[in-house]
Amino acid sequence: MTAYLNALGVICALGRGKHEVARNLFAGDCSGMRSESGWVTERALPVAAVQGALPPIPSELIEQASRNNQLLLEAALQIREDIDQVIQTYGRGRIGIVLGTSTSGIEEASRGLAHYIREHEFPAEYNYQQQELGAPANFLADWLQLSGPAYVISTACTSSARALMSAQRLLNLGVCDAVLCGGVDSLCKLTLNGFSALEAVSEQRCNPFSVNRNGINIGEAAVLFLMSKSAGDNPPIALLGSGASSDAHHISAPEPSGRGARQAMQKALDGAHLQADQIGYLNLHGTATQHNDAMESLAVAAVFPGGVPCSSTKPMTGHTLGAAGALEAAFCWLSLSADNREHALPPHVWDGQPDPELPTLNWVTPTDRLASIAPRYLMSNSFAFGGNNVSLIIGDAP
Repeated sequence: MTAYLNALGVICALGRGKHEVARNLFAGDCSGMRSESGWVTERALPVAAVQGALPPIPSELIEQASRNNQLLLEAALQIREDIDQVIQTYGRGRIGIVLGTSTSGIEEASRGLAHYIREHEFPAEYNYQQQELGAPANFLADWLQLSGPAYVISTACTSSARALMSAQRLLNLGVCDAVLCGGVDSLCKLTLNGFSALEAVSEQRCNPFSVNRNGINIGEAAVLFLMSKSAGDNPPIALLGSGASSDAHHISAPEPSGRGARQAMQKALDGAHLQADQIGYLNLHGTATQHNDAMESLAVAAVFPGGVPCSSTKPMTGHTLGAAGALEAAFCWLSLSADNREHALPPHVWDGQPDPELPTLNWVTPTDRLASIAPRYLMSNSFAFGGNNVSLIIGDAP
């Protein structure tokens, strides 16, 4: 069954809403990546934070107040009319929620614990619900008063890509008629200190696939798709294929040959009944760590021997962890959108100095364009700790 992606709400360092995010994405705008101190002791690090005020959590749901839920609320408000329409069409019990996250409300929990250590009691506003991994889905279900399946997938940096796969499964099984799916992760000290301890964080803007690459930047984002069985009024865009693998090579390092990444990409192609040369663009996981970029280069060169236009968008957004899979799928969606009248693609932002030990890839430049004639097929890669790999194919629906 075709899983149509009818609407998109998005907020990240590139902006708020699909129009602002698309404009800055296709311009290769990295201005949202800013050096900040206070996250990691005695270090100033580039982070891709969302700037400005976020919508307040409604008073009746104040126990679920967290920055993570505020980011999610912002994305949901952008598509509230579309959500209300499917509620009216299908009923509250036929709409599911599947989200990916890795942080949930852990920043609020960390502050609460620090207060407890100092004062021997938790602050008045602290509530354990804030830090539960299921909190984003519970919050959205409570806010919208939906009674369909609502859950969170947390598989590190593939979380929200897997959420889209799981949402499609709910449609295919007939459990739901529409699903709100995507991901959300907010900046927090736990994450930044964790990656810093792994010596994986760069003190400069990340430089994916360069010989000079030296680590990741962390960002935050919320992405919410409305997925349904109906094409809707706009030119239809759909999740056409997906592939997942688990090579279980190491708790944090990827399998060096890219075996699991190749399997995920090939499964996605097979599921969409496509050949590699039919993919018009590939959004790479592209974290700018030594091992990830080396592995992904090998995998892409093997699956796409004829080459494929590709880029990593993480210099613009940072690595948004549990939200990354959905965010980068959203960039594919924006590339296919009718609003993208110039048929622009996300450019690859780097210093232009390739690593001679890696296969040569076909980097998207600001002047490159996607084909204007349907059908067009775009792929997005997400790779996570534990050898957890996901590839999604977003395309013009038949």
